[in-house]
Amino acid sequence: MHLFPRFSLVFLVLMIFPISRAEPASDFVEITPALRTAVQDGLAYLASVQEDNGAFGTDRYGQHVGITGICGLAFMADGHLPGRGEYGENVQRCADFIINHASASGLIAADTSHGPMYGHGYAALFLGELYGQTRDPRLRDVLQKAVRLIVDTQNHEGGWRYHPRPFDADISVTITQIMALRSARNAGLSVPKETIDRAISYVRQCQNPADGGFRYMLNSGTSAYPRSAAGVASLQYAGVYDDDAVTKGLAYLRNQMQGQGVRGGGHYFYGHYYAAQATFLAGGKHWAEWFPVMRKELLNAQQDNGSWTSSHGQSYGTGMALVILQIPNRLLPIFQR
Repeated sequence: MHLFPRFSLVFLVLMIFPISRAEPASDFVEITPALRTAVQDGLAYLASVQEDNGAFGTDRYGQHVGITGICGLAFMADGHLPGRGEYGENVQRCADFIINHASASGLIAADTSHGPMYGHGYAALFLGELYGQTRDPRLRDVLQKAVRLIVDTQNHEGGWRYHPRPFDADISVTITQIMALRSARNAGLSVPKETIDRAISYVRQCQNPADGGFRYMLNSGTSAYPRSAAGVASLQYAGVYDDDAVTKGLAYLRNQMQGQGVRGGGHYFYGHYYAAQATFLAGGKHWAEWFPVMRKELLNAQQDNGSWTSSHGQSYGTGMALVILQIPNRLLPIFQR
């Protein structure tokens, strides 16, 4: 187990040059006793099902770098880091598994047969968040190669697709790469401006002018809650906050919540993972209206063993739910403007 200093270089830089944080609305309590209990039960469940080599996964996907990254973020969102906190060792084991499955090309992948760029994006995001707080040189080496792969596989439209080849693109894979790039840049790695500019252009073109939602691809698919949440978050993580596209996208999400409840259709945890971030970064009424409803729904859905059930497995569902519920902790740099 590696021990790291409590205050990293990034932390010291942020104290000197603070970045803007999404602040809580003043008219509701974000973190309740019930939420704290649910989080502790959920973290204990994740720790109990982590594989000896640090992996998380499912019968459907096997040991998966993306799910491992999500679960690692869930531990980190409660303040656990290698050498610090009850689950610090679990975070270290997540990192070890991901590092051990990074190839010379930069691609991070394990037992996955479909869409390795999904897993790559989540794994790189985890590495970026961890490196920013620990400065572990092992993480930097893998993260640099992972970022280079993302930059090199951006397609001519400005997005990314399932495989590390610059052919086609969709918004659901694109958001995972944008978040990984943002995290790496926050941690001090170089990310080409032209890569971000092209990604912004691609996401903008995916927006449906009729309702403000986002399509799956440039010329296919109608607006839907999960992809629209990803679209708004994509723009925000690319540095676009006060913009008509973001305003219309947030309005679409709000209308979907009012019309169908907070559930928002298929891809339940995926959609709410990005809706949580989009509304949090927007702040104000968006966060104040969305989070209490989602918090109640997630607390009611938690199983007796502390997990959340998902079509992609309990580790995935639990990791996603815990990240959503712990956004108010404001401990992950990625959740800051």
